[in-house]
Amino acid sequence: MEDMSGIKKAAILLISLGAETSAEILRLLPDSYIQKVSYEIANIDYVNPNEREEILNEFTEMSQARQYVVDGGVDYAREVLNRALGPQRAKEVIDLLNQIQLRERPFNIARKADPMQLKNLLLNEQPQTVALVLCYMQPDKAAQILGQFPLELQTEIAERIGTITRTSPTVIERIEKVIENKFSSYVENETETVGGVHALVEILNSVGRSTEKNILNALEERHKELADEVRSNLFTFEDITTLENSDVQRVLRFVDQDDLMLALKGVSDEIRNFIFKNMSARSVETIKEDMQFMGAARLSAVEEAQQKIVGVIRSLDESGEIYIRRGEQDAIIS
Repeated sequence: MEDMSGIKKAAILLISLGAETSAEILRLLPDSYIQKVSYEIANIDYVNPNEREEILNEFTEMSQARQYVVDGGVDYAREVLNRALGPQRAKEVIDLLNQIQLRERPFNIARKADPMQLKNLLLNEQPQTVALVLCYMQPDKAAQILGQFPLELQTEIAERIGTITRTSPTVIERIEKVIENKFSSYVENETETVGGVHALVEILNSVGRSTEKNILNALEERHKELADEVRSNLFTFEDITTLENSDVQRVLRFVDQDDLMLALKGVSDEIRNFIFKNMSARSVETIKEDMQFMGAARLSAVEEAQQKIVGVIRSLDESGEIYIRRGEQDAIIS
């Protein structure tokens, strides 16, 4: 399913909805999409029932997510989807929706351009054109570009942005083509921002604990400042003791009990007792009994179980359901 193209998913969706409904939908699509979807439909001989069900579910989730965003914004959509689908699936739906909306928005090439190069190219454009482009850009990037214009132009562009209500799709398409032709030599189409501390932290949170420790210890000798920065952002299973009790209790709702038993193998009494105090007495008793009969466990299996729980913690943190302290930048201000 993850490798299936959006066009093929659309084709399977239309087949599933039946000829009459599909015909009504196709009439609303641009000609280029009609041709692509029709080609896929013609080349599908059989639809797997499981694929059909997954695609229908994905379509329903995406439609609901779009409506939630319209009704109350992204944060509202995320909150509702968290309750309905769970934090992991809610994050996947929101991420996919953001990707789709980003691809669908005009001036996509401008959003990829370097801000300073973009500013230099827009300096010779009319204020209404600059305003239109900035309306479709990331707010922080638009602000950075606007701040580079002379003061009198800043005011005029800001006024234009504030008074734009509706613009003809034909006008947008015409301006977009002109802008794209001018930007084509500046945009780094084949490159993306990759790497950095965040990327390293993401990777280390997914490897085994032994590998993580080896890398950090070696990094400590080669580049101590980088190692310190990574450690300040890295959350390990042992760091669960830094969470609030209420957050630990929320995490445990999403953790498989077998994973929890494995994860607790070999940890200190301090960590084990910290987790147990956030569980009911009956649950603690059950886990202790099951652990006695579990016997020895492979280190790799224990580390895998711990990483699964870390994954749950990180997912809940990203969705705003719990809070992970990450050094001074995350200090709480009351």
